Amino acid sequence: MVNGYEINELAKEESWRMFRIMGELVEGFDKLASVEPAVSIYGSARVTEGDEVYAQTREIARRLGEMGFSIITGGGPGVMEAANRGALEAGVASIGLNIELPMEQVINPYTTKSVTFNHFFVRKIMLVKYAVAFVIMPGGLGTLDELTELLTLMQTHKIKPFPVMLYNDAYWGGFLDWLRNEALTQNYVSEEDFDLLRVCNSPDEVIEAVQKWYCRQEIAGRQALR
Repeated sequence: MVNGYEINELAKEESWRMFRIMGELVEGFDKLASVEPAVSIYGSARVTEGDEVYAQTREIARRLGEMGFSIITGGGPGVMEAANRGALEAGVASIGLNIELPMEQVINPYTTKSVTFNHFFVRKIMLVKYAVAFVIMPGGLGTLDELTELLTLMQTHKIKPFPVMLYNDAYWGGFLDWLRNEALTQNYVSEEDFDLLRVCNSPDEVIEAVQKWYCRQEIAGRQALR
């Protein structure tokens, strides 16, 4: 049975937890305030340098960087490392948002700006807040979690509907088939939800999609100022 002293100590701990969360948010806002426009790239930490996905991610990040976009990743190995490496090669801000884990995740050596978080949800806020497009490379549960949260934010109009690109139809096709054949037929999602997604099968397709979208936004912005 928990006594009054233990309850008070738990309450104090929760209060300090709130301040630690606020501190992580403030640090993230301070360090990332100047990185826009940026593209966030997600994907598996288990990809190795010899994998085709690694090479494709690196190329995508480098070419986006050459267009003037900063690159934001989760800061770890695999796809994240490849993306930060491409950004570094392009000479743009290469941001890694690392996370403290029981088995420590070391920040990859290709970041030029990094922040380490203790809370996953704060890290996910930062991955979304400063990006104008999102590239989802093949990945596991963490990537799927980030993808579905991102789509939910757009579906519920908590953020603007920026481009979300699933890379590699062969990998993501089963997920999309399940959404259409199961979730959609049972009315758990809407047809227009699929408008939030586009599938790309080459770095060229990713670059073209981001370029077309960003050009449209610039044109719309100039027209709005007239």
